[in-house]
Amino acid sequence: MSDLKVKDPKNPSGPTTIRSLVVHIDRDLCIGAATCAAVAPKAFHIDDEAKAIILDTVEEETDEAIIEAARSCPVAAIIVKNIKGERVFPK
Repeated sequence: MSDLKVKDPKNPSGPTTIRSLVVHIDRDLCIGAATCAAVAPKAFHIDDEAKAIILDTVEEETDEAIIEAARSCPVAAIIVKNIKGERVFPK
């Protein structure tokens, strides 16, 4: 992964709180398509197991970019909730 750092090494795919969002990648669903990393490269990266992980630079992405990255996932493996626990995507 070169110099990229994971937001939470114990839970590389979350759940992770980013401002008012809670993001979690379902590793069982993730197919490593990397569309999330293309849309929000400071938030997501594909690891050595071909699964998306959340980077420590995730706060540099806007909430809109994070949600758009979740929408771009072909298998809806990125779950985004608000801090109340309500699903933002997928609904």
